[in-house]
Amino acid sequence: MLALVIVPGAGAAIAFDGGRHSWPIAEGVVGDLARRIEAELRPRWIVWDRATSTQLLHDGVRVSKCWDIAAVQRLLVGGWRTDPARVWAELHGLPAELPVVAEVDLFTVAVDDPDPDEPVRADGYLKPEWLERDFAWTSARLVRWAELAAQTAALQIDALARVVDRRRAPSIARAESAAELLCAELSNDGLPMDREAAEDIVSSFVGPRPRTEAEAAEMRRRRDTEVLRHASMPNCDLRNPAQVKSLLRSIGVELPDTRARSLESVRDSHPLVDALLEWRKAERIATTFGYAWLDEHLGGDGRLRGTWTACDGAAGRMTASAGLHNMPAQLRPAVIAERDHVFVRADLGQIEPRILASVSGDRALAAATQRDDMYAPVAEQLGVDRATAKVAVLGAMYGQTTGHGAAALRGLEKAYPVAMRYLDEADRSGQVGRDVRTDGGRLVRMAFTGRGEPGDRESRSRAAAQGRYGRNAMVQGAAAEFFKVWAVTVRSRAGAFDARIVLCLHDELLVHVPSRHGQQVADLLEQCLAEAARHWARDESVRFVADVSVIERWSDSKS
Repeated sequence: MLALVIVPGAGAAIAFDGGRHSWPIAEGVVGDLARRIEAELRPRWIVWDRATSTQLLHDGVRVSKCWDIAAVQRLLVGGWRTDPARVWAELHGLPAELPVVAEVDLFTVAVDDPDPDEPVRADGYLKPEWLERDFAWTSARLVRWAELAAQTAALQIDALARVVDRRRAPSIARAESAAELLCAELSNDGLPMDREAAEDIVSSFVGPRPRTEAEAAEMRRRRDTEVLRHASMPNCDLRNPAQVKSLLRSIGVELPDTRARSLESVRDSHPLVDALLEWRKAERIATTFGYAWLDEHLGGDGRLRGTWTACDGAAGRMTASAGLHNMPAQLRPAVIAERDHVFVRADLGQIEPRILASVSGDRALAAATQRDDMYAPVAEQLGVDRATAKVAVLGAMYGQTTGHGAAALRGLEKAYPVAMRYLDEADRSGQVGRDVRTDGGRLVRMAFTGRGEPGDRESRSRAAAQGRYGRNAMVQGAAAEFFKVWAVTVRSRAGAFDARIVLCLHDELLVHVPSRHGQQVADLLEQCLAEAARHWARDESVRFVADVSVIERWSDSKS
């Protein structure tokens, strides 16, 4: 492992063999040197965080693997804050109150540092000034910072072995680190999108691009009128849920809320409801995914860019800005592969119940995963239809114990007691605020935030909510780990076909591939899924499946 630090405007340094060998690098040659080292040695680069990987990308260097200190620390201790001073303190068991740079004024005297090239204070903390933007870097300090990165990585490896399966710990940490590399590349490369096609879609919902704010306001008024003409409340504000409930009440429709699911249930009751649902689609396009969105995020090279993160700070799911994770399905026809390219899309099938079968070690549930549609054998086991079995399984993982599927849920407890006990234990931990760890070792913080007297209604409600979060986090977190192992395996193998991942959407991968390699990469994604399962799962009892297709537009996929 080789530690690299880069400080723009100051230079860089490299350290290896636990920091025992190190040297400074002049800023102008960092990219060239890193490129040669990557080509000849393919080391695992130790970096403090993704900023170093991003800087290498800007220099045209794509590294194959790394140890991202910030990413590994999020796995170890949960949460999001992982600056070097905090990581160092946590790994050394120091109190969480970190020192800060002392302000010097008329009433205080600056104290000279007897060893300004040493970043560690006498009390064991890192010196806070080393993290300041205006810190006076020197070659000696850059070298010491690289050495410290190497030492920190070694401490993390030891810590991982103490909290998770010693055999699997390094593998999960490496996957989390590689996911940071992938996110840096996703942020840099962007998603192929045809501007003309996108603007045509936006126009079909909200009209042509307005030239003035007055014109935009008039277009909003006309969209509103299409809904309000069905009722006798012409001044109703459709953007106000309370007023929309009153509008619905005026036509004889009483609903507990105005969510899309509630409206869909009464869509055929009155023309206004259908008009309101259509208005909402147009409103979402106009306000969130309209012309301004395209202008801000779609570059002149036809790539839609946002900022990707490999961990949401909770259960560890990948996230993205710029609407990349919640783009309306109506805009997918504008996501088009570039000339002489195709997309290979792969979507994991029924991933959460398969993950539950794996992490819980429930052999009966694992047996159900051998079928392409695992809900079918579950339904047979419970003596219910498939739809009810699906609701029951999802309800068990999300803590939904009432409504449709509740009776079947009781059947699950008899048919799959090991899996249900696994979820119940996570639920109990959540209720009392006890942190949980996913199967791959991620700490999910469950600090109880309930107020009021113990046992009162508010406290019980909060405890129940945290219990539901706990049981879901154990499945969602493990599913996120598995997905990232699969994604980084694809990233590693796809380069041989000049293919790159351009989107990671929950359980779905979209890979941009030269047309001549489309089917080869489709086969590769299946192979990588099997490889990911071997690395991530404890045994081979659970079967993981994916729907893989070669398409030209994202909308060409079946789901």
